[in-house]
Formats: sequence, structure tokens, C-alpha cells
Amino acid sequence: MNKGHSVRISYASVIAMTLASSAAAQPLHSFDGLVIAPAGDRVATVDSADEPDASSASRGVIVVRATADGHILARIDPCKTCNYSSLAYGPDGQLTFVARDRKAGTSALMVQGARGARRLATVNGLAASPRWSPDGQSIALLVTIGARKETGATQAGVRQVGEIGETSDEKRIAIVPAGGGALRTVSPADRFVYEYDWRPDGQGFVATTAKGDGDANWWVATIDAIDAATGAVRTITAPATQVNFPRVSPDGKTVAFIGGLMSDFGSVGGDVWTVPFAGGAATDVTPGYRGTFTSLTWGEGGLRGTALLGDQAAVVPIDPAKGASEPLWTAKAGIAAEGARVAFARSGTMAMVAQDFEHGPAIFAGPVSHPAQITSDNNAYPAIVQAQSITWKSGGHDVQGWLLAPRLTHAPAGKAPMITVVHGGPSAATTPGFVWQKDNAALIRAGYWLFLPNPRGSYGQGEAFTAANKRDFGGGDLKDILAGIDAAEAVAPIDDNRLGLMGHSYGGFMAMWTNTQTSRFKAIYAGAGLSNWISYYGTNGINTWMIPFFGKTMYDDPKVYWDASAIQFIAKAKTPTLIAVGERDIEVPPTQSVEYWNALKAHDVPTSLVIYPDEGHGFRDPAHVADLQHRIIEWFDRYLKGQ
Repeated sequence: MNKGHSVRISYASVIAMTLASSAAAQPLHSFDGLVIAPAGDRVATVDSADEPDASSASRGVIVVRATADGHILARIDPCKTCNYSSLAYGPDGQLTFVARDRKAGTSALMVQGARGARRLATVNGLAASPRWSPDGQSIALLVTIGARKETGATQAGVRQVGEIGETSDEKRIAIVPAGGGALRTVSPADRFVYEYDWRPDGQGFVATTAKGDGDANWWVATIDAIDAATGAVRTITAPATQVNFPRVSPDGKTVAFIGGLMSDFGSVGGDVWTVPFAGGAATDVTPGYRGTFTSLTWGEGGLRGTALLGDQAAVVPIDPAKGASEPLWTAKAGIAAEGARVAFARSGTMAMVAQDFEHGPAIFAGPVSHPAQITSDNNAYPAIVQAQSITWKSGGHDVQGWLLAPRLTHAPAGKAPMITVVHGGPSAATTPGFVWQKDNAALIRAGYWLFLPNPRGSYGQGEAFTAANKRDFGGGDLKDILAGIDAAEAVAPIDDNRLGLMGHSYGGFMAMWTNTQTSRFKAIYAGAGLSNWISYYGTNGINTWMIPFFGKTMYDDPKVYWDASAIQFIAKAKTPTLIAVGERDIEVPPTQSVEYWNALKAHDVPTSLVIYPDEGHGFRDPAHVADLQHRIIEWFDRYLKGQ
């Protein structure tokens, strides 16, 4: 298949260095939340300089650059105690953003004018996703007034004390006049709004919403029309799939969205669907597409999506009547922008932040077919890995993964140990990202090769591939991973007697499960893993996610849940296993790790369990991250290197 204009990201040459080079300690420049002005002449990002393995995240400032050559036009930093996010350009080129003061517990909507930034509204709680109305007279945003926790199921949950389930955070659409005035909430208080888009006539919105707890109910969300004046809600469609990126056509008659088997809000993947704004059944306009759509935009340039095509990121035009066309641009890179993976201007200019395993983030802008790199802040940052995309056959599927080799000046003689890292999800994929600190970088610096497979259930090969592990967790996906290790060993000097395995969330489940299915691995790390789907079903905070994967509830079909439970086969587990989980994890409660840890101890398998206080599904406290990193390296060194 011709993938359009394939463009290799071009960087200045990277100087050769050893892993011990002092240059590896230099800061990495990050560009977050990229947006492009409608005229296409400038981009804005939240810039920060991050120190390797720093004890705290650096504070960013907003930087505006010319798209022609990347020179800086302005730096915006009106609140020295705030963090900035959610950038958005208005139709006349005005820039708005959210300034959050965590200590005060407030979020301010601000707009940058000729005389500097002014505050339009302040929310006691959280604010995000500002969107200018088509006429530029007002700004909508999502607000969580009096938020009890950070938004999202991966964040640390509210402690389960008192009467349970009676209150939950409400995320609502609000409107503020662009010239100043009172903030007015629009959507009903009983609905949690996940995403939204203005209608072209400015009379209302199209949104994905669900009643009740926002953490738990995205998997049963509907696509709704919300009236801007009254807040009245009308369901447009209730898809059988999970949905992301609702986008309204320029004539207001059609709604497009990405629909597919998705296991987490924000981890987007599926086909492109359309439905009349008036309502009705949705139509898949890209059936059988051999790739996964990851974001959508619909503007004057037509309907466009970003997609993952195996190991390639792509920009793909879509005809709502005829389906997807050939890609306009592809690259083996990870790409990002605010609200989507790329940003488009009315002029047709495209902008994004791109990176790969060997090259740090940079801003690219220009024509869609050949955007050019316009920043060079990270050009001299040394690569510590050499990355290779490999493919293999497994169970009739084409499977892809990444093999990362350490760049060592004096490589040890003989074969090297390798650790397989299984991504979370299961509906997700490992895509290129610069290796420079923590996690993978620490393992690379310790001399390990890394294998990052995208087995069935992953994005990148089409919806049939993503759905191939339904009612089969730990079956075909494990076969894919083991076959991928064979493929890696065929092209690299890997010691099959020194293999490690690690993963978090779904990857943590796979780590726990694999220990009961094979003795090929000599050391395992399982982060936030699931050991017993029966006990998990009734104790987690998001159990609606399992129905699309298992077909029925655990109460209606317990056998399929028990058959995928590592606890059932725990007597077969022999591999030493390190386990870690967050105390306030609502996606995978720590009881799953405790259950597995106790079972391993009962069978005399070496194990260690760490529960980090106040952490959710992901570990965010730098001290906890550093501690876990040290434990993981020590664990693998002990059992793979005998140290």
C-alpha cells in the first residue's frame, strides 16, 4: 500500500557519546499543548526544560513562535504560581489558556491581548478544553467546580469512607463572554461531559456524556446535542462502541467520531463513524481499514484523521461518503498537539510536536505533505538507544514491535539480557518516544535490551486486530509476545536464558498471568496488575469497561473471568516477581496485588510488594518513581545478572 509522502524526520547530527557522558545530564526541552493560529503564521506551546530524573516537574511558560522559522515572538507568564494548559486560538487569532493555581485550588481562564493577559473567569476547581465560539464572541470550557480529585480514572481516587457512591465530581460545559462577564454553566449537573465540539451555528454543542460517576461511565457514554441557551440534552446516537473525538461538519448536518474497542478514555483508537446530527444509527465509513484512527479534525480542509499504520504515524483524509484516502504524510514518530495529534490552520498549514526513540521532541510546521522542523533545542541531546521496528507472524496476524539496543561504547562480549515491556491497555500501542530518563532509560543504562511488542489487542493493524483478544486475555496476545521474542532473538544477540518481563495495568496483568503459563522468563515486574478477575470485578471503580471485552458481566458469565485469572494457575508460578501498586488506585485496586503477593509467598516464589501512599493508577510522586526505578533495576540485576 502506498502510504503517501513518507517523510523521515530530519535532525542535526547527534554527537557520539557513551552512556556515562556528562552531556546526558542536560535538560530536555518539552513542548506541550501545541496549537496553531487560524492564519497559520504562529504556534503556541507550553515550554519547559526538564532535568533528568528530577525530584519535581519543571514549571512551564507559554511560548509563541513563527511557523516559518520557529523564532520566538512572545513569552507569556502572567501567574508565577500557576501551571498553564489547554491552549486555544480564537477565529481572529486570540490566544486563550487555563492557568491553574494548585495551592489556591483555582483554575483561571485567561486570554492574551495586545496589553498582556487578562483573566476572564475563575473556577474553584478544575477547568479544561476551552473552545472559541464560531463567531468569536464567547468561549466554552469544561469545568469541575469543587473537584474532589484530578479528572480521570487513572488519577488517585477519593478515599472510600462514609456513604459510598452518593456523590461524584461533575464535569460540565460552561460559557464565558469573550469580552468579559459571568461564567454560566450550560450542561446539566447530572451529566459528566468528556469531550465536546461547537456546532457551526454557535447554538449549541455535540458532546460525549454519561450520567453519574465520570470515572466509571465513559464506556457507556452517548453522543448528545446540548443546547447552549437552555442546556437541554438530546441523544444523537448511543453507539455500541466506545467513542472519542466527536466533530461536527462545517454545514452542521453530520457528526463524525472515532468508534472502537477502547479500554481507557484518552487512549484513542478505532474506525471513523458518522451519524446525522438529527439522530439515528451511526455508520462506519472506514470498515476493514488496516490501521487505527487516533484523532479527528473537521474544518475547511475537510475531515482528516491521524492514524497508526503499523509502525507509522499518518495524516489521512477521509471522505464521509467514500472512506479513507491515501495518507498525506507518514513517519515513524510519536506526534502530539492540543486536543488532537496534529493542528491545522485555515491556510492548510499543519503543526505538531514529533519525536522518536533516538531524537528528542521538536516542533514541525508547514504543508501537510512535508512539514519542516522549526525548533532545534534538543538536536544535540544524545541518543542512548538504537531502535529497530520488527514484524513477525503469529496466529495468522501480522504483529509489530520495537527493539531497543543500548548504545554502549564498550559492548559486553557475548549475548545480552533482554526485558520485554508489555504496554497498558489492552487497547493501546507502544509508539516512538524519546528515551532519556527514568523507566526505559534506566534499564538501557543498566545494559538491558528492551523489546516493546504490540500484540493482538493493540492499535495499528485495524479493528479486527484490536478486537482479537476479546474473551481471550492471556491467550493469543501471549502467543504473539513469545513469537516476537523469537523474532527479536533472530536479529539481535539476545540471551534466551536471561529474559525479563514487565508491564503496568494490562501489562501488569500479563506479567502476573505469564508467570503461571511459562518459565521462559527469569524475573518479572508487575505494576498495578490484575490477578483475579472474579474478585476484581466487584472491587474496582470502573467495571463497565469489561463488558465489551468479556461479553457479559462477571455475575452472568463467571467462567470466562476465572479462566483468565492468574490465581487459578498460581501453583505453576515459579518466576521471582516484584509487585508495585498505588494505595488509591481505582482502576486496579491494590487488593489485586496483595492477593497475588500472598499466593506467591504461599508457593515459596521469591516476591516483594510495594504499595505507594496516595498514588493512583500511575505513579506521579518523583520520590516514589525514583524508589520504584531503583527496585526494578535491583530486581532484574539480581535474577538476570546474578548481582
